[in-house]
Amino acid sequence: MRQTRIFYAAISYLLLGLGTLVVVVPFLYMLSSSLKPQSYVFEMPPRLIPEQITLRNYTEALNTDNFGLYFLNSLVVAVTATGSTVLISSMMGYAFGRMEFRGKRVLFPVLLIGMMIPSVMLIIPQFLVAKELHLLNSLAGLIVVYVAMNLSMQTYLLTGFFKTIPVDLIEAARIDGASQWTTFRKIILPLSRPGLAVTVIFTFLYSWDEFPWAHVAIKETTRRTLPVAIALFQNQHLTEWGQVFAASIVALIPVVAVYIIFQRYFVAGIATTGMKS
Repeated sequence: MRQTRIFYAAISYLLLGLGTLVVVVPFLYMLSSSLKPQSYVFEMPPRLIPEQITLRNYTEALNTDNFGLYFLNSLVVAVTATGSTVLISSMMGYAFGRMEFRGKRVLFPVLLIGMMIPSVMLIIPQFLVAKELHLLNSLAGLIVVYVAMNLSMQTYLLTGFFKTIPVDLIEAARIDGASQWTTFRKIILPLSRPGLAVTVIFTFLYSWDEFPWAHVAIKETTRRTLPVAIALFQNQHLTEWGQVFAASIVALIPVVAVYIIFQRYFVAGIATTGMKS
């Protein structure tokens, strides 16, 4: 029996190690190539540790093609969409998880339909609606769509999390005269940091990395976001792969920073939101 457990543990660690290599090696190659002169990017055999290290790719990537403006556009869109999604989905999650109202059993399944439809299939309807609302070619149009695309999943996660909060705390607050809004703001939200951290990370990652809708909706050069800019940057600098990799590394910084900030709550949030639905 002990040998069987050791065998399965060894297999598990082996699979985890292989999965880690699959994820880490391409990133290390991208980082290594961003620090190499162009003539060494495709050297054979490839080296993860550059023989010559240079920051020229970073300086040229950051100083050309309005890179700073595209970075700022992405940051504004991602932060605004994340904040709006957290606010709206937390209120909806509280309503579905801790309140009773007419139509609740019908509205919740309807809301979940948004999780079942691939986002790419909605680009044409989104385009037509955005055109009628004059939201095309604007950062506001990106924000509205990103919030709408994240609401179903994040509301579902937070609803499950709010159901784990002891009902005695809510009833005690109500006995003390607290309104629904006060209960939500002073009791539910402070106890829901792990769940909110999951929502922040998932929404920020989606809003920061999203490409198809941003590519379709934005035609004005000065309003492009970073994923679109890097894709076009690659076409403009087809042979300058060091600059492309450098731009991609810089684009990863906000995502890594958000994860590091909320990491302490992330694992607890994932575990808890998976316990109830």
